[in-house]
Amino acid sequence: MTNAIEKKDPPSDAGWSTGTKIAIGVVALIVVITFFAIITLTVIVLDTQNGGSFPYSTSYRVTLPDGEPVTIGATRILVVTYGDEVLTEVDGVKEKLVVGQERIISPHYAQVSTMGLPVMDTDFQITLKYLGTSGKNALFDLTIRTSDQIPEILLRRLIPPGMNAVPV
Repeated sequence: MTNAIEKKDPPSDAGWSTGTKIAIGVVALIVVITFFAIITLTVIVLDTQNGGSFPYSTSYRVTLPDGEPVTIGATRILVVTYGDEVLTEVDGVKEKLVVGQERIISPHYAQVSTMGLPVMDTDFQITLKYLGTSGKNALFDLTIRTSDQIPEILLRRLIPPGMNAVPV
């Protein structure tokens, strides 16, 4: 009779239970799906025929560069300042504003989708209130009114980064 001690190889799963492996797999899958959802997030803006109500609103203080066009959603805006006045051109329609005066931009429709699937939509309307100049920029309070409640992070996707939008 030999006194041999059998040496066993360690288990190949290094001590992780099946449940732990499944949980790690699920978490990894959620992270991958979330990543792709964020990078494929798109907002499509179209003209709307609906003149409905806009009960929800979010306001920002923005700057528009003097003489340089910017696009908010599908709306092209150009401003030229002189004194206490600003000439605004919105989609080719010109209007002069003085400090404190508002310009309401015609309603639009926005559809938010991710990974090619629509996730929400709303009609919205933008109002610009002229506040004066700040260096080479025109200063405005921009209010976005929507027909449905939309998360602020999605609304910010409508506003170009060069406008330096700050919530008010």
